[in-house]
Amino acid sequence: MAKILIIDDERAIRSTLREILEYEDYTVEDVDNGLDGLELIAKNDFDLVLCDIKMNRMDGMEVLTEGLAIKPDLPFIMISGHGTVETAVEASRKGAFDFISKPPDLNRLLITVRNALDRGSLVTETKTLKRKVSKVRPILGESQAIARIKETIERVAPTDARVLVTGANGSGKELVARWLHEKSNRSNAPLIEVNCAAIPSELIESELFGHEKGSFTSAVKQRIGKFESATGGTLFLDEIGDMSHSAQAKVLRALQENKITRVGGEKEIEVDVRVIAATNKDLLKEIDLGNFRMDLYHRLSVILIHVPPLSERKDDIALLTQNFLDEICNDYGMPVKKISEAALDALKALPWTGNIRELRNMVERLIILSDKTITDADVKAFANPSGPVHESNGNGAAAAPQTDFNQFKNFQEYKDFAEREYIKFKLEKNNWNVSKTADDIDIQRSYLYSKIEKYGLKRGE
Repeated sequence: MAKILIIDDERAIRSTLREILEYEDYTVEDVDNGLDGLELIAKNDFDLVLCDIKMNRMDGMEVLTEGLAIKPDLPFIMISGHGTVETAVEASRKGAFDFISKPPDLNRLLITVRNALDRGSLVTETKTLKRKVSKVRPILGESQAIARIKETIERVAPTDARVLVTGANGSGKELVARWLHEKSNRSNAPLIEVNCAAIPSELIESELFGHEKGSFTSAVKQRIGKFESATGGTLFLDEIGDMSHSAQAKVLRALQENKITRVGGEKEIEVDVRVIAATNKDLLKEIDLGNFRMDLYHRLSVILIHVPPLSERKDDIALLTQNFLDEICNDYGMPVKKISEAALDALKALPWTGNIRELRNMVERLIILSDKTITDADVKAFANPSGPVHESNGNGAAAAPQTDFNQFKNFQEYKDFAEREYIKFKLEKNNWNVSKTADDIDIQRSYLYSKIEKYGLKRGE
């Protein structure tokens, strides 16, 4: 249920508002001054604030301004016994959702509260959806290596220079390519991606350059290739080190002449494409082994950007972890979990062979399996889900029993299994008191009910 904070220096008003809102099943806290209110806003996740305008120690308008600086999306409803049109306009201008005069009309108060909460939910959902739809996420990190990458992107993106991005799997090469496109003069045109490692060698040429109808057995109609589709925009060739020799030769020609020919066709087609390539291989070694063309390498590597592995930028782990905590908890519709300094130190001590991708999966696992605050014991217990079982999670509770991890086809299946077992354990621990369990694991009661229904959990199972 939504959490509401009341800030008012009149005890009678606070008591009346609290009684009304708690009757409607809202969780309510109240304070008698703005300074204490701001402190609570900074430490808690309130869904709404009801704030008086005329108060001692700090004016309500100041509380509104500073509160929105702390939590920009937090709805404020301002209340005052000296309400005027000018006051209401000023409150709205400073970001208040609405203005109510004292004594508040019960029906108007409840409708305004409900509308403000609905607006807050819509803002959160919109941000989540925008993040899911947008594939361009910020490049997070304060290390020197990341600072150099950001500086290089700023310099190189506005040009049409070809860029070769190198780095281990999961280190963020695709994100660098996306920002090169986003900050370029071609950002309004498409960014077309081709994973060269995922396409069979006999199909890569058709994928890149297209084909004419009847050019081979399954070519039942003409197909436009990625080079043509990316005209005016950017073509991102991921894992280019896995491209076949014949395709390499055609890509080289396309880069030299800005022309392509479809498979089975004779007509030359002009293309205007900026090429960004990425690889997790050492292409100079591949050249020595005869697996990659040197002339293509020099065509692609006008600008070289190397993305370091996470093991070389461990100072960025805290920032990345907090970002993933915010993002994943918002996606799950739960309050953002806290993480201890000891847990962050434990994360920094891990090898991170899977880089950023592995860290995100690890944070998601910790959110599901840990309590309100993630501890170093949680990190040690859940760092390797297929490793040995720990006897304790550091809080005196027994760890999950030995599980056959071969039964899970992917991480989603494991995540669902772990979430089901965790919720079942907490429900049994609280004698199937749903309200207490929801509070214990810090999620909304309605969300817990949906999970119980999803996993078919029953008492005494």
